[in-house]
Amino acid sequence: MSGTVRLDGRSLTIEALEQIALRRYKVELAPEAVARVEKAHLVLHELAAKGIPIYGFNRGVGINKDREISSDFFENYNRNLIYSHSAGIEPAATEEQARAVLAARLNTLLLGATGVHPQVVNMYRDFLNAGIHPVLPLRGSVGAADITVLSHIGLAMIGEGDVIYKGATVPASDALRRAGLAPLKLGPKDGLAIVSSNALSAGLGALVLGEAARLLETADIVFALSLEAIRGCISPLDEAAYRLRPYEGAAESAAFVRSLLAGGDLPELDTSSKIQDPLSFRSACHVHGAARDSLAYARKLLLVQLNSSDDNPCLLADEQRIVPSSNFDVTAWTLAFEMLGIALSHVSKISCYRAIKLGTPQFTGLPRFLSPDPASAIAYGTIQKTFTSLDAEIRHLSNPVSADYFSLSGDMEDHANNTPLVVRKTAEIIDRLYYILSMEAMHAAQAIDLREAVRLGQGTREAYAAIRSVVPVLSQDRFLTPDIQAVYKLLASSELLKRTKGGMAANE
Repeated sequence: MSGTVRLDGRSLTIEALEQIALRRYKVELAPEAVARVEKAHLVLHELAAKGIPIYGFNRGVGINKDREISSDFFENYNRNLIYSHSAGIEPAATEEQARAVLAARLNTLLLGATGVHPQVVNMYRDFLNAGIHPVLPLRGSVGAADITVLSHIGLAMIGEGDVIYKGATVPASDALRRAGLAPLKLGPKDGLAIVSSNALSAGLGALVLGEAARLLETADIVFALSLEAIRGCISPLDEAAYRLRPYEGAAESAAFVRSLLAGGDLPELDTSSKIQDPLSFRSACHVHGAARDSLAYARKLLLVQLNSSDDNPCLLADEQRIVPSSNFDVTAWTLAFEMLGIALSHVSKISCYRAIKLGTPQFTGLPRFLSPDPASAIAYGTIQKTFTSLDAEIRHLSNPVSADYFSLSGDMEDHANNTPLVVRKTAEIIDRLYYILSMEAMHAAQAIDLREAVRLGQGTREAYAAIRSVVPVLSQDRFLTPDIQAVYKLLASSELLKRTKGGMAANE
């Protein structure tokens, strides 16, 4: 049974947004936030009544900022604004993604910095609670506010365009009628408030960061399993070393891996003659930790975005003034996502190297490519091409794209960030990395089976059992695509993470 998230404009977390988007929690509006919205709407109209030129209210937008909008044209102008900005192209957002976007924009509207009519704010709430999800194109925004995409939300709110409702794509007018909602009648500045924000980037970005956190814990689990498989050195996990060089992400990763190995025989082995493993094993927690640190930085900046106003102009209701601004610029956290993508490319690369090492008999002492019978089975030789080809894709996706933009709108808009693309490619990196980690996990489980007498740690035992529940030991050659897909599903669904941590908690 779903719950409810209260939105106040100032305290939305990534976890709460995931509840709204992924678990379909309903939303309620904090009374103090509703009061801010109502006050801001009154102040905006008071300022306009004084004859103050206001962008998007009594003046046009973009290069048309010099055109006056008369009061008898307010509704038509705002409707035309929605129409003219609806220029996104497929693919369309999933229902979960659409919910994330709606929630992100609703929360920033509750700050009372737009002057939007309270009915607009209520419509965002009603869409989420009724399960009306606009068909939202994901491409078309250059990141200087997601205007070409968010306008499709406006279309649905005025009863035009299509939405997904009760599992089917239907005309927005039908969904509104069936949900007992009336189409919005747009007033001055309402159209601008709907189209001009970074809610597409921010909402999807929050989902990506939530997934990245789960991915990195999963990467630690798979690494720990590979360390068990090679009977590796655990000295690089020594807590004292991380006190001397206190990078938070690396220390967190090492602590988690130590907990996964606890209770097994690996910490008891004498590896003094071995001294050191290759860097793909020895430095894993530092590399994973660097990605954790990048994630923490991106998370910090995105939370500012989710709980602040990115409106232009920015209404300061308490000060009775409105300020033209560039608060829609998201360079700060866009760069953080670029950094995260690069960090994840390192996680990908060392996972590939660990899998290659696991198939190398000179390193493991096991049969070549982890064959159960070298005389009759090839095993994991060719699969190396699959995971390294995905790593090449990740390397390409990790290249920065935020600095590649055009000067638009009569040279008024001569800076952008391509933020939706940055977010989207980070999500694609994560998806490919789940595949790569899946193939490493297959290698690790096979190596453990070939060694036979291995007492696994409390976490690695659970991870091994989870893998073997979907893919049996490779006792003879079989086609591997179904195995890869099964383990990928286990990892990408967070089931491996849940079962590993759940099993550990149950044994404490």
